[in-house]
Amino acid sequence: MAVSTAAAVPVPAATAALTAEPVPTAESVPTSGPGPTSDLGQLLVSLQLSDSAFPSGLYTMSHGLEGLHQAGLVEPGPGGVGALLDDLLVASVGPGDATALARAHEAAAAGDWAGVERVDRLLLASKLNAELRTASVRSGRQLMGVAEEVFGAAALAPFGTAVAARTVPGCQPVVGAVCYSVAGVDTARAVASDLFAFAASFVGAALRLRLADHRGAQVVLRDVAPTIEAVTVDALARPLADLGGFAPAVDIGSSRHERADGRLFTS
Repeated sequence: MAVSTAAAVPVPAATAALTAEPVPTAESVPTSGPGPTSDLGQLLVSLQLSDSAFPSGLYTMSHGLEGLHQAGLVEPGPGGVGALLDDLLVASVGPGDATALARAHEAAAAGDWAGVERVDRLLLASKLNAELRTASVRSGRQLMGVAEEVFGAAALAPFGTAVAARTVPGCQPVVGAVCYSVAGVDTARAVASDLFAFAASFVGAALRLRLADHRGAQVVLRDVAPTIEAVTVDALARPLADLGGFAPAVDIGSSRHERADGRLFTS
């Protein structure tokens, strides 16, 4: 039986985007960014950073899936895995990580590095579990290390310098925002790409936990695409003051997972 991670209250913006009018595309949503990169150039950067082979550390995380699986709360197959992923995107990842990425991307594009740091600290504070905080910071620092080789350390400064000095947490979505910004990828594409990377990492964990096979995983990724679009639109419009998701089942599962005798994933 699949478990719903969302609270009982509705999520109006995401629900409306999914059930009412057609979801706006990236081209129809106001975006920010340096601007010189062509559409194809932006696509190539997005493909690279969202590739499951990119060594950011996402492959070490199950995003709460392993803890819920250990508790017997996830129904095997595309239906159970897909329902849980959909809940996480709408109730947790969208209001939290995706919103932080959008606001940090805008700040980075404007050269407001104090603003980027503010988003970074707020995102870390919004994560209730030590395991989830640690995973986000570890992945973010790993991403920054690779990105400095890919894009150049000078391009990522001064935020990269602050991450290296550990004066800021360096959460993965915020580091990703800076990478997308310096590469000239606009905000909408950056958010959608990062959400897809999360979804791909999630179904990858489902594969290793034997909750889905390779074909089923691709069904989940295709089925969740409209949710990714809707969550992207919501994240672009959500103010920083509203940052923070609510997925109590995952938080409880994560707390138990921290003390589990056997763990395949770090989160």
